[in-house]
Amino acid sequence: MKHDHGAATGEPGAVTSDATLDVIQPFQLELSNLRGRVVRAGPTLDEILCRHAYPEPVARLLAQTITLAITLAAALKYEGIFTLQTKGDGPVKLTVADVTSVGDVRGYAQFDEEALAGWTPPADGKGLVPSLLGKGYLAFTVDQGEHTQRYQGIVELDGDDLDDCVRHYFRQSEQLPTGIEVAVGRDGAGWIGGAVMLQTLPDEDAGSAGAVPSNIEDDWRRAMILMGTVTEAELLDRGLPVNALLFRLFHEEGVRVYRSQAIRPSCRCSRERVATVLRSIDREELDDLRTETGHVAVTCEFCNSTYAFDDKDLDQVYG
Repeated sequence: MKHDHGAATGEPGAVTSDATLDVIQPFQLELSNLRGRVVRAGPTLDEILCRHAYPEPVARLLAQTITLAITLAAALKYEGIFTLQTKGDGPVKLTVADVTSVGDVRGYAQFDEEALAGWTPPADGKGLVPSLLGKGYLAFTVDQGEHTQRYQGIVELDGDDLDDCVRHYFRQSEQLPTGIEVAVGRDGAGWIGGAVMLQTLPDEDAGSAGAVPSNIEDDWRRAMILMGTVTEAELLDRGLPVNALLFRLFHEEGVRVYRSQAIRPSCRCSRERVATVLRSIDREELDDLRTETGHVAVTCEFCNSTYAFDDKDLDQVYG
């Protein structure tokens, strides 16, 4: 396995290449024009999910959304925020996760308690998307600030699981061929998610891959077969370094790894941001937000932090 410490995903959050948790590891297969990412999210995923008392099926679906968001964001060149969102008419109405270009991650879900109480898990353990989300859409959004046009891609929910929906998105959008395997689970140490993704290199980058493939279709087929051998246990093994996993899967292809990037749970909410939102609302309309103590309370849907404002605080907000 070759290391290239000169190619980084971004200096903020750079980590060593033998990490096992909360890491994005970019790589390239030398014998073909294929690049990829391995992701393993442990404490980051667990902290985000444990901030809410989600029922297990909701937490599992949100864990998939977050893990996929990290994986997809890692394949993009952007400075800002990548968001992955699902919205449906099933018991789970919404899942959303966003990842900043420096590795800050957050997410939350909305669900109907009554509808979820009557939900029956699929007999084969699959089909979380049609049974929990129902009919709806999957949205990818890249926001790089006010000076750059916001990009959004939307595709209907189509597949048993969210990784099926992501594959459907790439097929429909006519972008680069993409293969992805995702697993989430919970053990004695908490929630953990893992993923591996492969894409063909864009034409402008293909010449720098180090080798000219003899047959692109054969290379892609072979790589998909190799990637398909990865097990859920391997993706979720806290003690297995991601580079060791890559060697297991692709050592015959010649794997070059680049500088890895750390991820961490981080919410962008603050008292100042909440005050700005309140200022956009007529003060007379805040009564619905008042608690029994008379405070106006606003709770962040992402991190579940609550910001309380008494009348003196509101005088300053609206002053």
